Amino acid sequence: MESYYQRYLNGVMKNGGAPVLLELANEVDYAPSLMARIILERFLQEHEETPPSKSVINSMLRDPSQIPDGVLANQVYQCIVNDCSYGPLVDCIKHAIGHEHELLLRDLLLEKNLSFLDEDQLRAKGYDKTPDFILQVPVAVEGHIIHWIESKASFGDECSHHAYLHDQFWSYWNRFGPGLVIYWYGFIQELDCNRERGILLKDCFPTDIVTLCHGKA
Repeated sequence: MESYYQRYLNGVMKNGGAPVLLELANEVDYAPSLMARIILERFLQEHEETPPSKSVINSMLRDPSQIPDGVLANQVYQCIVNDCSYGPLVDCIKHAIGHEHELLLRDLLLEKNLSFLDEDQLRAKGYDKTPDFILQVPVAVEGHIIHWIESKASFGDECSHHAYLHDQFWSYWNRFGPGLVIYWYGFIQELDCNRERGILLKDCFPTDIVTLCHGKA
């Protein structure tokens, strides 16, 4: 942090209008928004009486005009708008894509006449950690009973899937029973290894849903 901060100070001293932070991030092969966070945190440590909280830093990254130094605010803004992997803008894009696929899943459930409760309805009932949809009447998919469905508008790689298992999927399984996870952009096939334990992976909405009336939905 200290090394990057000194390089930033030297760079803006020579030319405050140049994209110093962005060029530094590219040089050391670091995400621009993460480099901006490092420099911003170091700046606030030096100029504020108390250490900056995570919420304050996040707020300034979302709105660089809150940064009390105009040069740094401009440098942070340049990093955020030129980062295609991390940062507030990318988070907004991911959130929008995720919401779009949740709406798609909702429409497919309605089309199949499946009764469900969505995440907002479940939270209103007092549940703190919920999947996107709970099926009020369980169904069977490929011979496996499904009580809930989680939508993931991403590719299921090993790292993210294991994190989801630990933070979300097993919690859903403990609360609601076996369920289905849809990775709309595909997943590593070897990760679909927990079917017998109650977590099924698919890359699309299943077409072979079997209801309690023994007919396909």
